[in-house]
Amino acid sequence: KGYAATKTRDIAEEAGMNLSLLNYYFRSKEKLFEIVMQEKLQQLFAFISPVFDQADTSLDEKIDTIAANYIEMLLKNPDLPIFVLSEVKNNPERLGESIRLETYLLKSHFVRQLAEKKKDINPQQFFISFLGMMVFPFVIKPVLVASGTLSKEVFNQMMEERKVLIASWMKLMLK
Repeated sequence: KGYAATKTRDIAEEAGMNLSLLNYYFRSKEKLFEIVMQEKLQQLFAFISPVFDQADTSLDEKIDTIAANYIEMLLKNPDLPIFVLSEVKNNPERLGESIRLETYLLKSHFVRQLAEKKKDINPQQFFISFLGMMVFPFVIKPVLVASGTLSKEVFNQMMEERKVLIASWMKLMLK
């Protein structure tokens, strides 16, 4: 339902807990939401930062690892991108404060390797393209499934193929 349409009573009911207990532990819907959003953002970005900073891993290996692991995480949490995007639309500042792209990306070993391999590529452009190719299919999936264009099984198979395809496409950009 998203933040605005969800009531704490709905949350307590779904969690199978008393509304008073929910309010006692989290104090407000806003505080609970901040915790949930922080956890979801960590799911989205948690493994990227360590991979970006591995000094003993080649750029190609990093691209392979990120593509495979990120798509695998999205297959396990297919609604996560839509949830995050809907909340980004409603409150982009909250997400901006949480992500700290400069820390995760711009100061990483990944960016240094990228600059050595291809000096004329903007690391932010590269990363946005990389992330977009992995996330967008999950954003459009409900439309594809509802229209009968793809079954969930075919979609999942396509995502398994994309683990390799996206890594290959990103490496081609670097040639």
